[in-house]
Amino acid sequence: MLERIEAIRAEASAAIEGAASSAELEELRVRYLGRKAELTGVLRGIAELPPEERGAVGGAANRARKELEALLEASAERLDASELETRLAEDRIDVTLPGAPPRPVGHPHLIARTTRLIEDTMVGLGYHVAEGPEIEHDYYNFTALNHPPGHPARMLQDTFYVASHPEVLLRTHTSPVQVRSMEAQAPPIFIVVPGKVYRRDSDATHSPMFHQMEGLAIAEGITLADLQGTLLAMCRAIFGPDREVRLRPHFFPFTEPSVEVDVSCFQCEGTGVLPNGERCNLCKGQGWIEILGAGMVDPNVLGFVKEMGYDPEVVSGFAYGLGIERVAMLRHGVPDLRRFFDNDVRMLEQFS
Repeated sequence: MLERIEAIRAEASAAIEGAASSAELEELRVRYLGRKAELTGVLRGIAELPPEERGAVGGAANRARKELEALLEASAERLDASELETRLAEDRIDVTLPGAPPRPVGHPHLIARTTRLIEDTMVGLGYHVAEGPEIEHDYYNFTALNHPPGHPARMLQDTFYVASHPEVLLRTHTSPVQVRSMEAQAPPIFIVVPGKVYRRDSDATHSPMFHQMEGLAIAEGITLADLQGTLLAMCRAIFGPDREVRLRPHFFPFTEPSVEVDVSCFQCEGTGVLPNGERCNLCKGQGWIEILGAGMVDPNVLGFVKEMGYDPEVVSGFAYGLGIERVAMLRHGVPDLRRFFDNDVRMLEQFS
């Protein structure tokens, strides 16, 4: 037994001294000093030896174990120091090299930037920004805006209704905020209302969710000429200082008279023809681009808030509404409205 203990000690000492890594050293510790190691088994079996052999075998086994533990500790320190030096050499940073370029700073989405541009323009004209709920009551979305029962806009194929509450819907325009604002404030009132609206549309130029900007101005003596001048100032801020606007008769339930508003094409300068002689693809050769709907506020709408001082015999005003996506598409040449919502970074980074 003494000879075997000496053989184990010699074998283990040589292996430990020759270990090349901390992982290999750990394997040797388990092999020679672990719970299932032969030397450990010798120490556990001493009680089974004849009394005259126990002292010699136990002493030799304990000396061998202590010697191997000391060798393991010394080798561990040596290997740890060597491996640390290797890691330091591999991880060394050359501080003379140029630094990594900074990550680009993010920027507002094109819809948010276009919204802010229009808001800033209208605030500069003396308007205030108003907001309202996107989940709206039928009264504010239709009734108070002169949409009678049976109007096509009320139909299920155009509007998202809440099934359990048929009088509740996702607003189809931001105009309900006009009524809410008039209920809360006597005239004069000058507000713009940005926000998300919802309709059952989905194609290259329509989306079930999109953004609108409504404008409302009511005071004594306001005329259609004031509407035209306001829209001219806004369109020049958006599309350039040389733009002109054109008003065409139209119909909207909440304005009377109503107009469609065109802006002179900024690609062909209103001529309908590009510098190369080809027809302008943006305005289709017309020289004008339809941009929004507007008109004088219908007296019936004012009648719903007459008790707040909006007597149609005393005050008058105008309202307009435009699609923010349409403005962004025209300003930046985006061909498909759905690109705004695809979250394709390649597209969004073009407008940083």
